[in-house]
Amino acid sequence: MKSSPTHFFFKHNSMLLRLLIFILGICSINRSNHCCDQLFATPSSFSVIQSSLKQLNIEGCFSFKNFDHVAKDFGNRYHFLPSAVLYPKSVSDISSTLKHIFDMGTTTDLTVAARGHGHSLEGQAQAYQGVVISMESLRAPAMRFHHAGELPFVDVSAGELWINILHESLKLELTPKSWTDYLHLTVGGTLSNAGISGQAFKHGPQINNVYQLEVVTGKGEVITCSKEQNADLFYGVLGGLGQFGIITRARIALQPAPKKVKWIRVLYSDFSTFSNDQEQLISSKDSFDYVEGFVIINRTGLLNNWRSTFNPKDPLLARKFSSEGKVLYCLEVAVYFNPEETPNTDQNIDVLLSKLNYIKSTLFQSEVSYVEFLDRVHVSEMKLQEKGLWDVPHPWLNLLIPKSRIHDFAQEVFGKILTDTSHGPILIYPVNKSKWIKGTSMVTPEEDVMYLIAFLSSAMPSSTGKDGLEHILNKNKKILNFCNKAHIGMKQYLPHYTTQEDWKVHFGPRWETFARRKSTYDPLSILAPGHRIFERASLLKQY
Repeated sequence: MKSSPTHFFFKHNSMLLRLLIFILGICSINRSNHCCDQLFATPSSFSVIQSSLKQLNIEGCFSFKNFDHVAKDFGNRYHFLPSAVLYPKSVSDISSTLKHIFDMGTTTDLTVAARGHGHSLEGQAQAYQGVVISMESLRAPAMRFHHAGELPFVDVSAGELWINILHESLKLELTPKSWTDYLHLTVGGTLSNAGISGQAFKHGPQINNVYQLEVVTGKGEVITCSKEQNADLFYGVLGGLGQFGIITRARIALQPAPKKVKWIRVLYSDFSTFSNDQEQLISSKDSFDYVEGFVIINRTGLLNNWRSTFNPKDPLLARKFSSEGKVLYCLEVAVYFNPEETPNTDQNIDVLLSKLNYIKSTLFQSEVSYVEFLDRVHVSEMKLQEKGLWDVPHPWLNLLIPKSRIHDFAQEVFGKILTDTSHGPILIYPVNKSKWIKGTSMVTPEEDVMYLIAFLSSAMPSSTGKDGLEHILNKNKKILNFCNKAHIGMKQYLPHYTTQEDWKVHFGPRWETFARRKSTYDPLSILAPGHRIFERASLLKQY
C-alpha cells in the first residue's frame, strides 16, 4: 500500500513531530510572558509559531493581533500580514528571536523583517506570516556623542530617526555630513539602502559616513563591525537591503554645524545647458554645499507658486515668465553658513552663479535656518496629510543613469513618455561616485558620474485616469522598457524585482559576493523576505 504524503512526511521528519508536540504542550501549560497582548483564544494556523515565541525571555514584547499597521508602508500597494510583531527594548530581544527561529532550522517557513518608520515602497519591510521587528521600539543604547578630537561621531540605535539625531547633535553645534531629502526615516533603514541627497557629491551617501555598526545576523549572532573589524559584514550590510543582518547600532560621522542656509532655485529651458552646469558644480573644488534639480513639464504659474518661500531677484521679469506648455529644468542649490559670514557668503554665491547659464529672470532665493532647510519635505508632508493626500499609493521609480547616456534618457523620457509632472516631483541630479567607498552592497552604473532620477508620483486610489495607479505604473514600465531596449546601463535605486534572475541581472558580477554573504550570515534566508531575493530554506518546501 502506498504511503500518503502526510505519513511520509512525519515518518521521515520525527524531529519536526517532536518539536510540534513539545510546543503544543508548552502552549497548554503557560500563557503568560512579557507580551503586549494575550495570545488569541481560538486555534489558528499560526498557533504553533506564536506559542513558541511566547516562551522567549525578552525585555520587550510580542504582539499577536492588531498589527495591520505593519502590513502597510509608504508605497501603500502591498499589504502582507505577519504572525507576530516584536517590540524590542534591547538588542538581546532581537538576537534571542532570530536565534530561536534559526535553531528551529528547516522545520519552519518563518521569516523576519526589520521595520523602521514604514517608508518602504513595495513591501520590503513586511513578512507574510512571519515576524516583523518594530525597530523604532529599540531605544537602547541612548545617543552617545563623542566630540573630542578631529573625528566627532555619535553612537545611535538603528531605530532612531535622523530628525532626532539632527536636533540632538545641534545642541553640541554638530551635524551628520550626509542626508536624505526626508529626515523622518530610521538610521537602519537608510543605511540598508544608501541614503542619497544633494550632499552626496561632496560627502558621498550616508553609507559613506559610518564608522562602525552593530549587526544581528540571521543566526542571531551580535557582531560589531567596521572597516577594520569584521569588514566583510560591514561592507555587506551597508546598502545590503537587510539581507545579511539587522543593523541595531551605528556610529555616524559628524562635523561642525552651520546655523543658516541660502537656498536658491533657477530655471533652464535646455537640458544640455542644465546638465552641464550641474556637472560643473559637482566637479568644482569651490561649489555649493547642496546640488539637486528637478524636471517641470507643463506647469502653469510655477514661479508664482514659489513666492511664498522664495524671493525673485528681479520681480518684474519673473512676473513676465511663463512656464505653460514648456519642459523646464530647475537647478536647486544651497550654501550653509553662519550669520557672521553673511557678506562673504553672498559674494561667493554671486561668483558661483555668474558661472552658470540659467534663465536670468528665474533666479529665486530664500534664507532659512539649517533645520528648516533639512526638514523641508516634512512641511510638505504635513500639508498633504491635512488634505488626506499622504496615505495614497506611491508608485515611485528611482533610477541611476550613467552620465554618458543621460541625454538619450532625457530626450526620450522628458520629451516623449512624460507629458506633465502634475502627479509628483521628478528629481534629477548628478553625483560623483569617486567619493563613495568601495565594496558595499550598493549597486551603481559603471561610470564615475551618474544621475539620480526619482519619479516621485502619488496615485489617487479610485482614479482610472492619468492620476490613477495603473496609468502611473504603465508609465514607469515604459521608462524601464526604454532603458533596457536602449541599453542605457541603468541601475535601480531602492530596487524591486520579483525573481532571483532579475536580481542577478541587477547585481551583475557582484551577485556571487552578495550570494556568498547571504549564505554566510543568513544561511536559512530568514531575513528581509519582502525583497524576494532569496527563498526561505525550509523542509516544508520539499514536500
